[in-house]
Formats: sequence, C-alpha cells, structure tokens
Amino acid sequence: MGGTENAADTKDNIFESGNIPKIYFSIAMPLTLSLLLNVVYGIVDTFFVARTGNTDLVAAVSLCAPVFTFQMAFGNLFAQGSSSLISRLLGEDKRDRVFHVSSFCFYIAIASGILIGILLLLLQGPVLRFLGTNEATYGYARDYLRVIAAGSPFAVLTFIHSNLLRAEGLSKESMIGSVSGSIVNIILDPLFIPLWGAAGAAFATVLGHVFTDTVLLIMVRKKSRILSVNPAHIPVTGYELGQVIGIGVPASLSNVMLMFSTILTNQFLLPYGNERIASLGIAHRGVMIASMVMTGFTFGGAPLFGYYYGAKDRKRLSETYRFAFRLITVLAVSLSVVIFAAAPIFIRLFMDDAEIIRHGSFILRSHIATMVLAGLVSLYSIIFQSTGKIRASFFLSLARQGLVFIPVLLIMSLLSGYTGIIFAQPFTDVISLLCALILFRRILWKDFHPNA
Repeated sequence: MGGTENAADTKDNIFESGNIPKIYFSIAMPLTLSLLLNVVYGIVDTFFVARTGNTDLVAAVSLCAPVFTFQMAFGNLFAQGSSSLISRLLGEDKRDRVFHVSSFCFYIAIASGILIGILLLLLQGPVLRFLGTNEATYGYARDYLRVIAAGSPFAVLTFIHSNLLRAEGLSKESMIGSVSGSIVNIILDPLFIPLWGAAGAAFATVLGHVFTDTVLLIMVRKKSRILSVNPAHIPVTGYELGQVIGIGVPASLSNVMLMFSTILTNQFLLPYGNERIASLGIAHRGVMIASMVMTGFTFGGAPLFGYYYGAKDRKRLSETYRFAFRLITVLAVSLSVVIFAAAPIFIRLFMDDAEIIRHGSFILRSHIATMVLAGLVSLYSIIFQSTGKIRASFFLSLARQGLVFIPVLLIMSLLSGYTGIIFAQPFTDVISLLCALILFRRILWKDFHPNA
C-alpha cells in the first residue's frame, strides 16, 4: 500500500463533485484509449503474421485466440468481482476492507495464472485438437500456445490492478500501465515475428504483459491510498469472498462462453476451409475495434454505478444510467456505419487475397450490424455487476455467448449452412438485449428511476 493524501482527495473529487458527463468521461476515456491500443497491438500481431502470406499460419494464430479468452476469464473472475465490491465499499465509506479485498485478489490471480499455465503445457496436445487444429495448422499453433501458456501468470495479473485502480478513480494511472505494455508489444512484434513466426508474436505479447504488470504495481505503490499488496491483508470475510466470486464468476463465464463460442464457430467453419477461418480471425479484429470502444465506455461507468448504489444516491445513479444509455447508442451506431463502409479496405490491410477479402468483409459487416444491441447488453451486464446483482449478472453472462448463442448457431447452421453460422451472433444479440431489458425492468428499475 502506498501513496499520499492527495490520492484519496482526488478520488473523492472524482465521485462527489462535478456533473455526470464530466465524471463519466474522466474515467471512461483513459480506459477506452488503453483498450483501443490493446486492439492495435492485436492488429499488429495479425498484420505481421498475415504478411508472411501463409494462410495456415494466420489460421493457427486465429485458432489459438480462445486461449487469451481463457486467461482473461480468470483475470476478470477476480478483477471485476473485486472492483465492483470496492466501488460499493467506497460508497459505504468502508475503506479498511478495501485493503483486504485488493490484496486477496492480487495473490489469488498470480496463483491462478501459474495453475493455468501448467495445465495448458501439460495438456497442449488435447487443447490444440480441441481448438480445431489440423495437420496444416498444428505445428504453428503448438509453437504459439507454448509461449502463451508459460506467460499465463502475467496475462491474468494484468486485469487486477488495471481494474482496481479505476475503481478508486485512478483511471489515468490504469491507462498508463496498460498502454505501456501495449507499446512494448507493438515494438517487439516486427522484431520477433520475422525471426520466430507465431512463437515470436507470442513472446512479444508475454513481454508486454510483464511490462504492464510492473508499471501497474508501481502505480499502486506510488499513487493509491486504498489498494494493498501486503500479504498480511490477504484474509477476507465470507461476505467479501462471496461478492468477489459471485460477481466475478458471471464476468468470467462471459469470457469462457466467448471462448467456447469461438471454438465452436471455428469447428463449424472447418468444412469450408482454412480460408474461412482466417477470414473470421481477421474480421474479428475489426469487430474488436468497435467492441473495445463500447467496452471502454460501459466499463467506464462501473465505478460510478457501484459507488452511487453503495451510497444510495438514486438521483446520480439515474443520471449516470441515462447518460450511459444515450452515449453507448450514439457511439455504436456511428462506429457501425464507418466500419460497415470500410470493411473491404480493412480486410485488405491484412491479406490482399480476393477470397479472404470477400469472406472477411461479409463476416465483418454481418457482425457489426448489431453492435448497438451488443453495446447495450454490455451496459446492462456492467450495471448488474456493479450493483451486486449476482443472479441477473450470472444469467446475462451465460445468455449471449452460451444459453442463446449455442442453440442459435446449431439451428441456423442447419438451416442456412455457412451464412447461418455467420449470422448466428447478430441474431443472438437481439434475443440477449430483450433478456437484459426484462431483467433490468424487474430488478433495478426503481433504484434507477427515483420518481417511479
């Protein structure tokens, strides 16, 4: 633990004074910028791998994307659960408990990352077959997976302090940590990939995580008044553990279900050739640009929702919700129009191949068409997490990538083949938003509408 009294004063000023849009943007903008830079380094990875002209290599890296999602799931299990709880504890003026929650999550994330890395390395053969590799892609995917698996502790840990610093109101400090690691990754990609191919891209990614973890730890020690890495603070109460796990599991499950949906989609696309899988991998980079903007501005509101809910400030809670809803809608529509129009240009940046451009543009446009719906589903998910509504958060996390997506994918693939596979996600977004609206109306409507 470390910092100055000014750090605490800054936090109070952020949440207690100023108008809602100003507070919202002060937290959301640094997060959005850091997420976008993360997308940039993901695009750089794909760009340099794709410039080899080796479709099998591009497909292999795309097939391994769910491993990142798996690591993210464990990071979010502790990061989002603890950040939600910390925001509410701050609203309730229980800062002494924040020491314990933050320290517990820091050390449990490290332990989880070590366990994940060991399991991935021991089970790399079955994992690679499960991911959908074939004879052409297996060797490339194996080289990539080994490095990424070894770096699991660093990957999981990046989510902890980046989230907890924002819960305290130190969004700029969180951004500096995330951005610094992304820059390291971007610098190393053109050096490592020509030398070691897929393994080079993986090495650059892991070293980026190491740098991010280091910078974030420095920020916690120098700037934070309430976050701790003291092992003596590890013990938490049963209620706190329940809240961390109860909120963290839905957030984690969302990532796990995304991983399985990606694997399942790749499996369904296998009969159509590696070109379709490579097209999907490139198209997802375009979707991620819009998704990260949406994520930045939805997660940016999480500390406010949690703080005002804990403080029982229904007026500001309502103002924050109305502003966030309008902001997400306008941003999603604007981004969708731009990306839809520029889809062929975007795909061509990676591979100047007619088939890849045609299929990649089709996939990108199909998935971006319902971005506004996906953005609003994300907003409601964050609201449920921030307010500690475990069951609603749990259901909504499972719905979009699991309970709804899997049956929709199965049905649409049978009815329309390749086209049905691609349109399964947009159709799922429609159903998921309806579920979110019903849950919000039944559970939180009165809390967010003081005059209701």
